[in-house]
Amino acid sequence: MISFDNITLMRGNQTLLKDVSLMLHSGQRVGVIGRNGCGKTSLFRALNKEIALEQGEIEMPAWLRCSSMAQETPGSSSSAVDFVIDAHIEYRRLERELLEAESRDDDHALAHLHGDMENIAGYDVRNRAERLLSGLGFAVDQFNDPVSKFSGGWRVRLNLAAALMCPSDLLMLDEPTNHLDLEATVWLEQWLQRYEGTLLMISHDRTFLDSVIAHVISFEGTELIGYKGNYSAYEKLRAERLALQQAMYEKQQRRRAQVEDFVRRFRAKASKARQAQSRLKELGRMQDIAPAHADSPFRFHFPVPGQLPAFLMQLEALSIGYGSPLVEKINLGIRSETRIGLLGFNGSGKSTLLKVLAGQLPHLGGNITAAKKIQIGYFAQHQVDELDQQSTPVELIQAIDRKRSVQEIRDYLGGFDFRGSRVDESIANFSGGEKARLALAKVVCLKPNLLLLDEPTNHLDLEMCHALTVALQEYQGAMIVVSHDRHLLANTVDEFYSIHDGKFTEFDGDLHDYEKWLLKTSAGGDDKLAPASSAEDAKPDKKQQRQLAATRRAQLAPLRKQEKSLDAEMDKLHKELSLIEKGLADEALYTEEGKSSLTE
Repeated sequence: MISFDNITLMRGNQTLLKDVSLMLHSGQRVGVIGRNGCGKTSLFRALNKEIALEQGEIEMPAWLRCSSMAQETPGSSSSAVDFVIDAHIEYRRLERELLEAESRDDDHALAHLHGDMENIAGYDVRNRAERLLSGLGFAVDQFNDPVSKFSGGWRVRLNLAAALMCPSDLLMLDEPTNHLDLEATVWLEQWLQRYEGTLLMISHDRTFLDSVIAHVISFEGTELIGYKGNYSAYEKLRAERLALQQAMYEKQQRRRAQVEDFVRRFRAKASKARQAQSRLKELGRMQDIAPAHADSPFRFHFPVPGQLPAFLMQLEALSIGYGSPLVEKINLGIRSETRIGLLGFNGSGKSTLLKVLAGQLPHLGGNITAAKKIQIGYFAQHQVDELDQQSTPVELIQAIDRKRSVQEIRDYLGGFDFRGSRVDESIANFSGGEKARLALAKVVCLKPNLLLLDEPTNHLDLEMCHALTVALQEYQGAMIVVSHDRHLLANTVDEFYSIHDGKFTEFDGDLHDYEKWLLKTSAGGDDKLAPASSAEDAKPDKKQQRQLAATRRAQLAPLRKQEKSLDAEMDKLHKELSLIEKGLADEALYTEEGKSSLTE
């Protein structure tokens, strides 16, 4: 049991928490929710006794073993597997004492120490460390590489593996899915579901939270409010409380009207049917959860593209990679309504493909034919680091759109929660999350008709992730998304393609099917849900491709004709309906003289 007794926590002159009392019970699985900068990480540091409270006390049992993710990993000559094993302090202590006992031939001490080693399952420690590394995406030949060889993102994974390796009664994870791909995220989700201690977790991945947690602690003002249930339950419970406020209700109604308008316009249009269905699902949830986000500081949308050609890009027998091909024979037509989610293991080539399409990396073979009026908006994590650190947010947007006035730019940046003097500060002073929001603001400002998004939700808090999901739902161009955020993928894309074993194929199923396939693959089971061999592999030449395309057009022609006929019939029926509604509004219809007309 962990007890917060009237605690006050500050950062500089900012009060993060004031007079907070709360109790966590053993075995609870808790998601810590709040906007960037509200104090979530500071709370973890206070629990770890790394920073002092201004007032009050956090009481924890003396026997409680704590484990948490380190935020930084300095370069080290230790191997990756040894770095993870080092987190098991008790094992390392026994290992040293065994060597000392052996050196002095102390049989009594050796017997005692071997018993202790057996009690902590010490003889299985290396195997457990290797399984952790494998689950988090490390290849077997990387286990013995020195820590200094790995990039920052992979060092974050090493920190996570070390936190999981350390025996604990309280496990604190701060954004554990950052820098993980979807496959590693699903593996971590399964691991945490089996964890038997108390879990405190900060995450912006709502699907991940829904699967793992059963309680929520929410930063609201300078208070901590507890909710029972997962993240979706928290949204509904918080919405019920906020919906009592009239201002929240009005914002909800405006959003509801936007969704209803979209459904009215596109429900009957074949190319937009799946998007309309997605909006209908959103509309069904709107009454319950919209107020939970009505006070979000983020308000932005993607402008309607100035030009939106029917075909934006055609890929034919495309090969991508660095020096040698990583993926070959990629055939894909990107239309104005294309909305694709890319799936595949880490290192399979998803990010490489987006770089090639964005023109940041040359392709190794095949052809890319792009429309003359294509406008690409490309977001990748490395672009956050490439922002001009000395410029300000206003200067960043001015460089893209010189027609906007400074006030218009300030209003625009306000939608990304950059307000007041913040818009004139140097970007170098901003946090990782703020830089990620700026990089997104830059992409939105380009008015793209093709969006290429590589892990866009990394470093974003839940409110910003929600705002991005809503903005992408309303976006009218094409997009290809790589993300481990399953909620974002499920609510914004219409189809999935997989890169597996060097082949690019359409994945016939949804994310739930893909998760089942991942679990079967990791267990060495049947690969029935694995991506099938690419149908494009059977295309020996362009002539046959043209013939297949002509056959498909011929097959679609009657359907297109039927669609036009149905559209005309619908227009006719709408006109008749209008006349009937106009007649029903006539008061004379409800008099005794109009009784027969009313019956008709």
